[in-house]
Amino acid sequence: MRARRVTALGGAIALMVSLGACSENTGDDTGGVDTTKPRTGAIATDPKDSLGPAPEVPGAAKGGTFYILRENKISHMDPQRIYSFAGLMGSQLYARFLTTFKDDGKGNVTLVGDLAETPGTNVNNDCKVWEFKVKQGVKFEDGRPITSKEIAYGIARSFDPDLTGGPTYLQEWLVDSPQYDTKWDFKANKTSLPPGLTTPDERTLRFEFNKPRCDLPFAVSLPATAPLPADKDTGVNLDNQPFSSGPYKFTKHTPGVEIVLERNEHWDPATDAVRHQYPDKFVWSLGADQAAQTNRVLAGTGNDAAAVATGGVPSELIAKVTGDPKLKERMIVAATPNAYRLSINTARVTDLSVRQAINHAIDRTSITKNLGGPYGAVPMTTLLPPTTLGYKQFDAYPAGDSGNPEKAKELLAGKTQNLVLLTSDVTSSQERATQIKNALEKAGFTVTIKTIPEDGYLDTVKKKDNPYDIWVDSWAADWPSGASILPVLFDGRGIKAEGNSNTSQLNNEALNAEFDRILALDPAKQAEEWSKIDERLMKETAPAVPLYVEVVSLAHGEKAGGVFIGSIFGWPSFVDAYVKQ
Repeated sequence: MRARRVTALGGAIALMVSLGACSENTGDDTGGVDTTKPRTGAIATDPKDSLGPAPEVPGAAKGGTFYILRENKISHMDPQRIYSFAGLMGSQLYARFLTTFKDDGKGNVTLVGDLAETPGTNVNNDCKVWEFKVKQGVKFEDGRPITSKEIAYGIARSFDPDLTGGPTYLQEWLVDSPQYDTKWDFKANKTSLPPGLTTPDERTLRFEFNKPRCDLPFAVSLPATAPLPADKDTGVNLDNQPFSSGPYKFTKHTPGVEIVLERNEHWDPATDAVRHQYPDKFVWSLGADQAAQTNRVLAGTGNDAAAVATGGVPSELIAKVTGDPKLKERMIVAATPNAYRLSINTARVTDLSVRQAINHAIDRTSITKNLGGPYGAVPMTTLLPPTTLGYKQFDAYPAGDSGNPEKAKELLAGKTQNLVLLTSDVTSSQERATQIKNALEKAGFTVTIKTIPEDGYLDTVKKKDNPYDIWVDSWAADWPSGASILPVLFDGRGIKAEGNSNTSQLNNEALNAEFDRILALDPAKQAEEWSKIDERLMKETAPAVPLYVEVVSLAHGEKAGGVFIGSIFGWPSFVDAYVKQ
């Protein structure tokens, strides 16, 4: 993963980003959300921007229990293993990172220091040496101070091959190799640190790289930099009981059923520029599907009055919610940067013409209609979402509104092609899989659907030797950068046994070289190049079928306040959440 969409200016970094609009419902009846509206952000250069407390939320009150409804278990709760949207946004309640984003919920973001006093110091102005100074007064849930040692240990344990699932930017950059777990053995070096990572003193964390890593301030905003004392490391079992550095701590966890977070009395709001601690508790209630979640919060009986339904309003209930002004007031509609695609396993589906036929066959309109139309998804035909800098609209395989099965048959030229389609057990995912199967079979494919539990889905599709041909993936840039999409998803040099973001397993030497060429350009010149390589990827390799950009429509109870859709990952943020009294 090699994103570099920033410009070094002395010790500061300037950033211009483009994000989808994320806001509360404005009341229009079309449901149309501007998915291309540009947004700007910056990296804070004034240390005061990283100080707490976070500005008070108008109308917010302390007390009560806030409920979060979700259908399935979250893949991972261990910060070093988190890489799902639910995990990334949920972890903000109990974990802190070196940096984080201030987000107004409308696409305007500022990167600030979280555990660090600032978003980092570019020591030699060459992006090869970075230092972060840890804030005073930050503590763990047991009251002991957080120092550079525990942050460094958290990063070190992300090298453990048993702890797969999380992002791998820091690991790859520190050892200068995609095969990071073979370059530095965490299990054999638990009392030391990876090469390039040092702690000169208890408040200083130092990174030294062989190559410029100008995106480091962004990369350390991910949960891999969450601190952990070595004596609290329970390995794979940390998924069940993470050790808190944030405003809330785990007090109960029944996997797949319920998670209870209560206030961490050692969290100091004066050190936190982003989070609040309004509710007494957060309770994740797992098991209800989209329709059940939505109906519960709209009825608002008992605990559900202070709940948010994270599954989104299903298409069959859109008319009910939007047709009632009082219910529509409790609906949040937001375009997100999340782009969905049908990934094609190029290691199994090796014939380019077959991959092209799959592209022609897919019926995007039926899929987006089933997701709620403009309240759920907007069709796309490019790998880059429209909000990406350098975006250019094109359609390499015109399929019309309902697919082009005849063109697909022409490409298959009478060949019999069997495909194994993987899906999770989430209701909406199974419905989408059925639509994909129907479209492909109209074009002459034979499709077998295989279903696995949602909490194992991500880990499965990231395995190199998984036995599946196609599945639906989604991706939002890990920070506001177009360069953190295509190289991450399609550079084949980093493919390993498991934990791959390049789930299509594409390894094209010419395109790999193009990634290197573009990333070496001045950032201001990269944008147009990414649109060119987007088109090349689709025409020359067809590693996936672009499907749609997600629009989130959530319902919440009348006592649930402060929730907005995060601008970076397009999932509900709870840092401002409160229970209306």
